[in-house]
Amino acid sequence: MPGDRRPAPAPDVECRLEDGLLAVRAAEGDENAFEALVRRHAPALLRLAATMLGNATEAEDAVQDAFVSAWRRLPGFRSQAAFATWMHRIVINRCLNMLRARRLVADLDAVPEPAAPDHVASPARTAESHAAVRELARSLSALSPEQRVCWVLRELEGRSYESIADTVGISPEAARGRVFRARRCLTEAMTAWR
Repeated sequence: MPGDRRPAPAPDVECRLEDGLLAVRAAEGDENAFEALVRRHAPALLRLAATMLGNATEAEDAVQDAFVSAWRRLPGFRSQAAFATWMHRIVINRCLNMLRARRLVADLDAVPEPAAPDHVASPARTAESHAAVRELARSLSALSPEQRVCWVLRELEGRSYESIADTVGISPEAARGRVFRARRCLTEAMTAWR
């Protein structure tokens, strides 16, 4: 209509929508809203799960299971925590269950190793770097699942102790203690690589 001054819809409206609103819509059965949440949060959750599990395939399974669980539990989501925090907790719990089920047997070949450019590293230095990465992966797998998740959230994701506590469901002091013990174990294990 010529006199109609309604603004045109934004090209990517879902990016502006708050997670809380998308979660409410998804809880009401809106599959598009849930799909937007999955697209928004899956990459970070996959990185978290891959770091915790050391295996990309298991990480994908853990995140997929977490999203299936979240879809079923969305009607009970009360927005007391941010949707991202809620999803992190679901993924962490799934990873912890998987780690406990396999009794912390790590597939070290599945841990990605950073590749140095050919022009920078000598073969000896490259071999030494690969050995150090394998030792770090082995040392991480030796941590308790509870210590590992706190260490990953603090050291790799840069989370505060309060955020870790909220995500894992413990006190900030317990989170700080788990990170401290994990750091101490990793420092001892990696002494030869300093």
